[in-house]
Amino acid sequence: MIRAGYLIVFLLVICTCKSWAQYTIVPSWGGGADQQDLSFGFTFQYVNSDFKIVKKPDWQTAVPPSNINPFSYNGRLTSISSSSVPGFGIGFITRYSFTEHLEVRTTPQLVFSDKSISYTYDDDKSTSKTVSTTSVDVPLSLKFKSDRIGDFRMYVLGGVKTSFAISKKPDDVDAALDDKKVKMGRNYNAWEAGFGCDIYFEYFKLSPELKFSNSFGNVLQAEPAVGNKPANPFSSPISKLFLHTISFSLYFE
Repeated sequence: MIRAGYLIVFLLVICTCKSWAQYTIVPSWGGGADQQDLSFGFTFQYVNSDFKIVKKPDWQTAVPPSNINPFSYNGRLTSISSSSVPGFGIGFITRYSFTEHLEVRTTPQLVFSDKSISYTYDDDKSTSKTVSTTSVDVPLSLKFKSDRIGDFRMYVLGGVKTSFAISKKPDDVDAALDDKKVKMGRNYNAWEAGFGCDIYFEYFKLSPELKFSNSFGNVLQAEPAVGNKPANPFSSPISKLFLHTISFSLYFE
């Protein structure tokens, strides 16, 4: 339902923009953003992230009981799922136009995002683990633009991004098994694709955009048993985690 809401809001914005464009007599200047090859701006972003979970073949196996480090969830796992959690990002944009219809851009952002993983057991117990990250995302994208109609033009884009985690990982080495956290690797790469529209006002250009991204590889940090320390009971049933993200952004140039 949340993702459908993104599309509804975005379509409403596009329809409104198109109606404005039809009745515009003199095209707006747009702050001169399109009159120069190199331009800059800033962005605000709403982020919604979740995981695609790849389970191990023996993922349902219960954690062996331990007198040294007891675990409350000794039932057999019946499900592992991930739900989307909202976050936000702020950043800036640098773009360079090759032609009227093609440009390259980078939009470095500081992103605050949580992800949630839920576990259900056959003894009617359940729990969830939140994976919190603060990262610097550095995307590089190609943007393909339509002809300008009045104060409006559509575009599609695609590219790649690198994310660097800057938040401190939870130090739960000596924590009870019940309190263990699921951890992500510090860095990962992802592909991105999206679409949006440029709306021209007299002194600036506004670009609402809907974008989808998915990590290329596994983002899970495995925590196997080491010596007398047992494996993390929440990450050990999982073989791989892939990060899915949907973002709605407003760019100002």
